[in-house]
Amino acid sequence: MTRGFTGHSYGTYAGGRERHGDTWVYTVRASAMLRDTMGSVRLKRGLERGRLPLEAATADVVGRVAVADAQDMEEALHGAAEAAARWAAVPAERRMRVVAEFHDLVREKADDIIETMVAEGHPRLLARWEVAGMLANTGPLTRNWIAGQLEHRQTLGDRELRLRRVPDGVVCLNPPQNATVANALLGVWVLAGGNALVVRAPRSAPLGVLHALHELVVPALERAGAPAGLLAALCVPAAPALQQWLDSPLVDDIMYFGGSEQGIAFGAACVARGKKPILELAGNDTVVVWRDADLDRAADALAEAFYGSGQICMVPNCAVVHPAVADALLERLERRARAIRPGFPEEAGALLSPVLRTDRFSEVLGQATAAGARLVCGGGRLDVHGRPDEVAGVFVEPTVVRVDGLKGARDLDVVRHETFFPLLPVVVPENLPDAELLPAVTAFVDANEYGLRHSLWADDPAVIDAYLAGVRGGGLVKVNDSHIGFLPLLPTHGGTGLTGGPGGEANFPALRTTHLQGVSVGHGVRPREAVFGEERTGPARTGDENERNH
Repeated sequence: MTRGFTGHSYGTYAGGRERHGDTWVYTVRASAMLRDTMGSVRLKRGLERGRLPLEAATADVVGRVAVADAQDMEEALHGAAEAAARWAAVPAERRMRVVAEFHDLVREKADDIIETMVAEGHPRLLARWEVAGMLANTGPLTRNWIAGQLEHRQTLGDRELRLRRVPDGVVCLNPPQNATVANALLGVWVLAGGNALVVRAPRSAPLGVLHALHELVVPALERAGAPAGLLAALCVPAAPALQQWLDSPLVDDIMYFGGSEQGIAFGAACVARGKKPILELAGNDTVVVWRDADLDRAADALAEAFYGSGQICMVPNCAVVHPAVADALLERLERRARAIRPGFPEEAGALLSPVLRTDRFSEVLGQATAAGARLVCGGGRLDVHGRPDEVAGVFVEPTVVRVDGLKGARDLDVVRHETFFPLLPVVVPENLPDAELLPAVTAFVDANEYGLRHSLWADDPAVIDAYLAGVRGGGLVKVNDSHIGFLPLLPTHGGTGLTGGPGGEANFPALRTTHLQGVSVGHGVRPREAVFGEERTGPARTGDENERNH
């Protein structure tokens, strides 16, 4: 710690130790950026470029992270490869201790982790939601299920048969810029699977990642007796780091978060180089509201579309509402949307995040309204206090548009693609008999090119069963539940189509970064008889009989 600077200071973490360099990325408190953008940018750049001494850092400079280079990455990969070989030999139940320790540390340090995320720009409500996901994702129910998947043993006569997940080796994780901390911490499951983990902390938001890894994952690994070098975290630019991972013979898997077009291409590059891509790409989630739904609760779920200004892949992106209840639902949704406001991240009620590409928002909204969609509410830019400001406002009003008819709805960008804005299209299908409408709606949902999460609000069990039978895409399906809420046992990530790429599915990283292996350990087996299935095990029992007895 340097006199005059009271923020966190993190170097490159590799080999179980930190190394500080000469180049740093400084984090200025997000609320200070909103209050005085130019002054905060001048302070940040002055510190980073050496024009200002460290003593010039104000209390709003909450931390700094050392910038690594290609040599640092190479050393981290070598250390990870060496540690991975030793960690893979450790029994799975001991490796699972890392997740249990991590879970306890999240409970203990939740407030501290939330404060760091808030300082970096996450509205407090959003940060609390992300921490809730960390806890749900690592609780006892989930841990026990994953442990059962990592190894299964069965005795069959003179053999012990095993199905086990074998770690892939060195896994590199590239978190997104919008939710760096929560997604970087998915790596705790990579470690539990028996792998080494190398995390790239984005230069745009590195502090929360380094802070969370140091406070949660490093001590969890130490308590589980993991070898040094098993975890590395480096703040490096994306393009050279990804290329170095692709080129390195030490890297086995790459977890990539990003847009679908770029991510699918990157996945193909991974496969071409013999590496396993684990893709977490865009989502375009659909929520269906049927005629017998609880409209108040359904409207609450749809309003989740505006968390973080819609800049989260797993929020609702489109609603399909039964025409019999469309007007009543839109009235409820409009009230909720108008009550959502921006604010400084520390404010208890703030839910919206700044939107950088407001020009693209206007373009997408304009295309929809020009094609006949009706603006229900929103559409303007706001300042941090919630006042209209079409010139300098960095927030966008929660916006709802009504699109009439399934036919042609997917021709609109607002329906077909993830817009990443606080912009929710509500599609009202043609007024058909329910026996025709339900298959049409289900087919519409299942035709979505993306496949992260889908939801249904309905009361009739027959409608629920038909929906679940028809919607095969998606890594997660919710019925009469919060669309973005986290639950034990169910995965938080993963999907099909443009969300997960070829082979995409619900993602438990401990399983996706391992591979299934069958093992047979014989005791007194006669190979010649075993080849032709003539062998008898035990007192004149056939293999089929013995299996039935187990």
